[in-house]
Order: sequence, then structure tokens, then C-alpha cells
Amino acid sequence: MKILVPVKRVVDYNVKVRVKADQTGVDLANVKMALNPFCEIAVEEAVRLKEAGIATEVVVVSIGPATAQEQLRTALALGADRAVLLETELTVDSLQVAKLLAKMVETEQPQLVIIGKQAIDSDNNQTGQMLAALTGMGQGTFASKVVVADGKVAVTREIDGGLQTVSLNLPAVVSTDLRLNEPRYASLPNIMKAKKKPLDVIAADSLGVALQSKVTTLKVTAPAQRQAGVMVDSVATLVEKLKQEAKVI
Repeated sequence: MKILVPVKRVVDYNVKVRVKADQTGVDLANVKMALNPFCEIAVEEAVRLKEAGIATEVVVVSIGPATAQEQLRTALALGADRAVLLETELTVDSLQVAKLLAKMVETEQPQLVIIGKQAIDSDNNQTGQMLAALTGMGQGTFASKVVVADGKVAVTREIDGGLQTVSLNLPAVVSTDLRLNEPRYASLPNIMKAKKKPLDVIAADSLGVALQSKVTTLKVTAPAQRQAGVMVDSVATLVEKLKQEAKVI
């Protein structure tokens, strides 16, 4: 069984981002980039399925500039077998990403696609669902447990009321939640081995997908700074302020 894992290059979650002076976006100059945390979880789950003898090959794919090869090498060091970069300097939105991934599904013919439920930069939570719709595959979102057996995948997913388990025929799309697993660290020997694993680069505009985004960003602003709290000398004063000033009770 082949598993396809889409991954994304994002600003490292430890970095405090800054908005550009002209408010056109986030300043990425000299900023540390990393593999999206939800994508790490997806790679880990695919590698665990391979280690369990369920999967035979794990292929990772990313969409972005040539520098995204760094994150693909990280995924290879975590245990993936092969990587593909759909190279473009354009900023693509969720639908375009899903359409490009649908082309990869058509080419690679995976039995399972495991994808992070969202990226920490855009937080859209759209690509997995769109990919399932475009390919006609069943989908299990927000997975906290994945079990593959007898041509089906059972996905335990987190919902508002608790947990729900859905059974999907393969091929299928599964999007990962935080509680699915804890990704491993890439060891130095595996990092060295990853340098020799195959990484193909394909021009994204050669796949017949219109890459010009239909989403226009009007302005990007930093969140307002939190004001300092006020110390009160009694519960009665606190209740009065909540009533009269905050008006929350």
C-alpha cells in the first residue's frame, strides 16, 4: 500500500512573526522555517503504518519554492521513502493546493492520503476536505486514531460531543489531529540517509492547474497588545468592575 503525505513549509512555531511595514503580509526575511506541525504528525502516522507492515511506500509532496526541499528532506529523515516538490514562487490558496494534490493522486495512485488538518500559518482547515471532494475519495477528518485493515481504514475523529469512528473504503483521505501521535526526532544517521533519497522537482504550472490566486489580501495587521490587568482589593470590588466596566455579568 502506498501512502501520500502532503507537507507544507511554514514559519517555525517558536518564532514571533512580524508584520511588514506596508501591511502586505508577514516578514519572512531571515526567519526560521520548519515543517508544519500537523504535517509532521501525518508523516509520523504514515511511517508507523509502514513499520507495522501495512504500507510499503511513503511519498511526501510539497508545493512551494525551491527552499521547500529542506522540509521535504526533513520528512525523508523522519522515515518517508521518496519526495516530490511541485515548485512555484506563487502563493497558492487551499483550492489550488487541493487541485495540484489531486493531480499527484492521479499520478501516484496512493491507497491512502494522510494530511495535516491545517497549517499553522493560514489555519484554513480546507485542503483535505477539498482533495477528497475532487478525487471522489472518502474522508476522515480530525483523526485521533487510524486503523487500516481488510481494505478499509477506521478513523476515530474528535467532534464536539466526544469521539466518532468512521469506516472508509480505500482509497481515502485522512486529516490528522494533534492527539493522533507524537512525532519522532530525526536522528543524525537518518538525516544523512535522507540526502540520498530521491527528491523529484516538478514545475507546478506544468500540471494544468491555474495557479493565480482568487483570494486577495487587503491588509495584514498584528493583534492588538493586551492591556495590563487591574488589581482589586476585594471580591466585591471585582464583581462591581465586572458589572459596571467590563459588563460581562
